[in-house]
Amino acid sequence: MAETAATLRTVAQNVRAARARAGLSLDELGRRAQVSKGALVALEKAQGNPNLATLVRLADTLGISVSALMQGPSEGRVRVVDAAAVAPLWTGERGSEARLMLTTSGPAPVEVWRWRLEPDEEYPSHPHQAGVVETVSVTSGRMTLVVDGDEHPLEAGQTATFDGDTPHTYRGAGGETCHLIMTVHLPPGPAATP
Repeated sequence: MAETAATLRTVAQNVRAARARAGLSLDELGRRAQVSKGALVALEKAQGNPNLATLVRLADTLGISVSALMQGPSEGRVRVVDAAAVAPLWTGERGSEARLMLTTSGPAPVEVWRWRLEPDEEYPSHPHQAGVVETVSVTSGRMTLVVDGDEHPLEAGQTATFDGDTPHTYRGAGGETCHLIMTVHLPPGPAATP
């Protein structure tokens, strides 16, 4: 529980700092990210429990990665992350989960995620900002990747990539758990927002 509180404090600080750098009021950030002002106020006070969809919308709007919202200062040149030390950002009712392992640094960061999808459980994702590219690599089991309504079956040993600025869904398929590594390649620079 202490780790959760510490992560929430880090998220609060990082959202506040990114909002200030972008010159956005709470109202404007809420409007652009489609997050209520009350939820933003609570988040910036390190209160509440933001879900993955909220964090993704905020990160997209602020032009940063989800993990940039969650990480403290860099710890050195090499960073090793144990999956057991990273809390899931999404859990499904049947035991599926998604863990954001880390994000690379640099002008065009890459998020590295570990996913576990149980059969017939799915995670629908809203479209990301233009320029985001996702790659899904199935390490065991089977899944269905749905991109803009088109279904693409994937099994262990297969990798798919697609532009993330369209609706997409990850769904477990077959009779066993599907494990996959997903990368989210973010475009360089701040997001262009209307």
